[in-house]
Amino acid sequence: MKDTFLIALFAFLGAGAAGLLGAAALWLLRRRSLTASLTVVAAVAVTAMLAGTLAVAQAMFLSGHDLTVVTTVVAMAAVVSLATALLLGRWVVARSRELQLAARSFGEGGDFAAPARPATAELAALSRELAATSARLAESRERERMLESSRRELVAWISHDLRTPLAGLRAMSEALEDGVAADPDRYLRQIRTEVERLNGMVGDLFELSRIHAGTLALSPSRISLYDLVGDALAGADPLAREHGVKLVGGRIEEVPVEVDSREMNRVLGNLLVNAIRRTPEDGTVAVAAERSAEGVVLSVTDGCGGIPQDDLPRVFDTGWRGTHARTPPAGAGLGLAIVRGIVEAHQGRAAVRNIPGGCRFEVTLPAAEH
Repeated sequence: MKDTFLIALFAFLGAGAAGLLGAAALWLLRRRSLTASLTVVAAVAVTAMLAGTLAVAQAMFLSGHDLTVVTTVVAMAAVVSLATALLLGRWVVARSRELQLAARSFGEGGDFAAPARPATAELAALSRELAATSARLAESRERERMLESSRRELVAWISHDLRTPLAGLRAMSEALEDGVAADPDRYLRQIRTEVERLNGMVGDLFELSRIHAGTLALSPSRISLYDLVGDALAGADPLAREHGVKLVGGRIEEVPVEVDSREMNRVLGNLLVNAIRRTPEDGTVAVAAERSAEGVVLSVTDGCGGIPQDDLPRVFDTGWRGTHARTPPAGAGLGLAIVRGIVEAHQGRAAVRNIPGGCRFEVTLPAAEH
């Protein structure tokens, strides 16, 4: 039993010394190729066996013949192990380089295409993660491209919309200044109208910039849908009378919601103004509010004649103004974009769909907790 213990002790010491040397070699080669590391690991395994054998032989536990046999066997094992480690290392490094080239093209703005040849489980998992990241970045680039295009269109439209009232204001102010205005009071009323229009456009731009920057501060409070819709209808009634449009508030349930009443009044106001301006004279704009499986649904139905199917996904985009079916009045196409931004800030959803003779805008909000 004592001899066995001594043999194990000497073998452990010899193998331990080889392991320490191998660890030092791995630390020195930590920045080198994986092939070198695999070769060191294989060499450590063989060297540890040989070192343990030599340590035991040195202590006189093995005969010279046995030592020769063991050394020969270990040497052959070392040759095979090192050759296998080199082949494995070269194979793994080749797969790693293929993945590196694929990732490089992905980083340069292209799409990631995983190498076709098989790889280790770790490299395959990394390849799948890179493919998923590539897909997300492609979506992000497309979204950024669309936003940039929308911004350029918005700047062009805003510049055009501002130029017209500014030119009118300049002409009227010069006429008043030169004393050639036939009816100064009418000019002053027109100036006030144009200033209010410009003020509304600037307010919309400011609101939209807060939404896009994520700085829209909400002050939610518990309010009944009945009161919310009632206030919005009262505010839109003068415009409806001016356009000869009938406002109808039907199926309005007294459901409580937790919303910022000022911002939600703006949402309903934008939807109502949008619907009134696009509904023919003697038409009807209906507002409804009711519970649903998803929460609470506010809807505004108009008689615009419908929106082309291809335009439906773009209705809430910044700067969208519609087509011939919805000829836009003066404005920058910001109202519906503001509606979506405010609703999403309330963890809700804005949608639109066509119905016979018109379309229906729906705002879905979470119901207030009882």
